[in-house]
Amino acid sequence: RASWPRSSTRHTPRQPNARQAHHSHGSMDDEYDVIILGTGLKECVLSGLMSVNGKKVLHMDRNDYYGGRSASITPLKKLFTHFGVERDPSESLGRGRDWNVDLIPKFIMANGALVKMLIMTDVTRYLDFKCCDGSYVWKSGGKVYKVPVTTAEALSSSLMGMFEKRRFQKFVKWVSQFDEKDESTWQGLPPTATMADCYAKFGLDANTQAVTGHALALYTEDDYIKEPCLKTIKRIQLYADSLAKYGSSPYLYPLYGLGELPQSFARLSAIYGGTYMLDKPVDEIVYGEDGKACGVKSGDEVAKCKMVIGSPGYFPDKVKVVG
Repeated sequence: RASWPRSSTRHTPRQPNARQAHHSHGSMDDEYDVIILGTGLKECVLSGLMSVNGKKVLHMDRNDYYGGRSASITPLKKLFTHFGVERDPSESLGRGRDWNVDLIPKFIMANGALVKMLIMTDVTRYLDFKCCDGSYVWKSGGKVYKVPVTTAEALSSSLMGMFEKRRFQKFVKWVSQFDEKDESTWQGLPPTATMADCYAKFGLDANTQAVTGHALALYTEDDYIKEPCLKTIKRIQLYADSLAKYGSSPYLYPLYGLGELPQSFARLSAIYGGTYMLDKPVDEIVYGEDGKACGVKSGDEVAKCKMVIGSPGYFPDKVKVVG
């Protein structure tokens, strides 16, 4: 298990404003600074930050759980219901509450922007993390290799040949020192050079290119090879910085699923006076004479506000699917 920067985990949070935190299933007839629809990660982050900054927030979700598409669903029966499966889970799957399934599974980079935001907002006091024990790559031929994370693992790994390891080591050193604002670090490869140019300069073979692109830069396609190298360099630098954070893996994962992330920001909002209503239908967005959203209607209740923020699913007439 990873040790997480826990300096803020056990202390009592600073006192919120005079409004007391509460969750509500009662009347919503009131006026708010902002109404937020949906409890996905983005919506909960905004809810938390606005509440901390003294805004009066009403946060609604038509679902009876937090997270939207970022949710972790438990028990297993609820997951079956979510996907329209009417039968009960098989007994061979064990107890339903032993399952906590992410709708969108992901790992978190240990030194990425999300972790920095969690620390900055002190939301880490609501979370426990684990470090991923290892990552692996599959090579043509059907063999699976562990991605080395230590010098000893790198030397003993058969993922690359000895001479290729030396060339790759020079490449990694160049990437780690690369600074787009300092031409002396470019070694003749400006930020506009393609990754193909970079691989050619360091003599990396196709196998090493595949490991670099997919296991370090985390691309799913090879189109990046023809694109400017700066984006890929920053991805590899993030991987290296994240790996250096704990030494065993660049990846973190919330102990109880990714759904803990939006819930933690929801807790932050509630501490600072945010009002939450789950399982609350949103029947209509109310607009003023100036054409701007000024409230939300649910049944016979209307909550007024200065601003409405929500996930795209709450505005079907204003969004379209692209890509």
